[in-house]
Amino acid sequence: MGEPVGLRKRGNPPTRKPETWTPDLLDKVAWRVKAAHEPFRGVATSDGIRPGLFPLRDTGADVRKACRAVEEYLAGLTAQQRAEGRFTMDDESWRHWNNGARYFLRHGVLLEDLDDVGRRQAMNVVRESLSAYGYGQVVDLMHLNLTIGELSGNTHGLNEWLYWFSVYGEPENGGPWGWQLDGHHVNVNCVFVGNQMVLTPTFLGAEPVIAGGGKYAGTMAFRGEEALGHELFTRFDGRQRERATIADTKPQELFVGAFRDNYELDYRGLRLAEMSAGQRETARRLLGLYVNRAREDQARTRMREVLDHEGDTYFGWAGDPDGTFYYRFHSPVIIVEFEHMPGVIFDNDYHSRRHIHTVVRTPNGNDFGVDLLRQHHERHHRHRPSAQGPAPERAQESAQGEEE
Repeated sequence: MGEPVGLRKRGNPPTRKPETWTPDLLDKVAWRVKAAHEPFRGVATSDGIRPGLFPLRDTGADVRKACRAVEEYLAGLTAQQRAEGRFTMDDESWRHWNNGARYFLRHGVLLEDLDDVGRRQAMNVVRESLSAYGYGQVVDLMHLNLTIGELSGNTHGLNEWLYWFSVYGEPENGGPWGWQLDGHHVNVNCVFVGNQMVLTPTFLGAEPVIAGGGKYAGTMAFRGEEALGHELFTRFDGRQRERATIADTKPQELFVGAFRDNYELDYRGLRLAEMSAGQRETARRLLGLYVNRAREDQARTRMREVLDHEGDTYFGWAGDPDGTFYYRFHSPVIIVEFEHMPGVIFDNDYHSRRHIHTVVRTPNGNDFGVDLLRQHHERHHRHRPSAQGPAPERAQESAQGEEE
């Protein structure tokens, strides 16, 4: 596979364990550890956390296949792998996920170190938790990570199996449990409390978004998210566009990415209630591309939760619909961000359509299922400590520019 025009010539970001821990690297690790260690609040507006949004209840969803899948995965691990890849529900490592090819703060079992059976069993946990659409998207992005390695001549540091998989809690005993898949451009956190599932934070990205050659030639990512976002904004009239536009320029990075678990973000943009029926239908379809990554029964429950707050859901936009752009949905129960990013592997310091980042959050304290876990422990374990350990009151440092 030949080197494409525009491939970045200077050194790529360090991968795996660095040979030397420079002061710069140590600083980057230190502020992340500090952010993840401060008490968790959750993304909220300047008015603070709005309580009572996520009741503990029976949804009727079937979680048995996911439970069987994780039990089969765990049974196939060695004692050392189980020690490395299992954590309690309150373990701080939940919040160490980050979009980057760097090794630091990684935890769990590296899929690259497993044999084909072990990898298949790990990915089967993901498959049984997600819809066919959601699982396919995750796999496509892992494949595109190999494409990056092929393009840069660094398949050792960028490939489809350089992802860490962690299991939390005790699924064998019927209690709350979850899993995390963490690596470059794929960061998925999934928590089960009874038959309720929380699938946030989920950060997915790609560069390039289309594999022009290599092992996975033809693989594409985020075509729908890009096209429907463009369609929604261009269907607005002049006044609606003014209301929806929240900035003159695109942000450097997503606002609620890694290590921003307590970021303060106020509502801005055009409310769905101010859209026409046709525009709202487009907005619902666009939201569905993010919500429907979950298994179908879980996605239906989640979409009802999202649409219950449709009147308080805002759509914000920045950028040029004929060029590159940023958009977000923001409501009391969901935040979605999409952005065309500058190049990292490719040598362009301007935003382009060949590098995309997305993130989905559950604001008001239920990322990582924290609010559901709190209610579960209040109901079933009144004399035990809270399910959640340390997490940040408010991230004091910006992750902008450090995610790759």
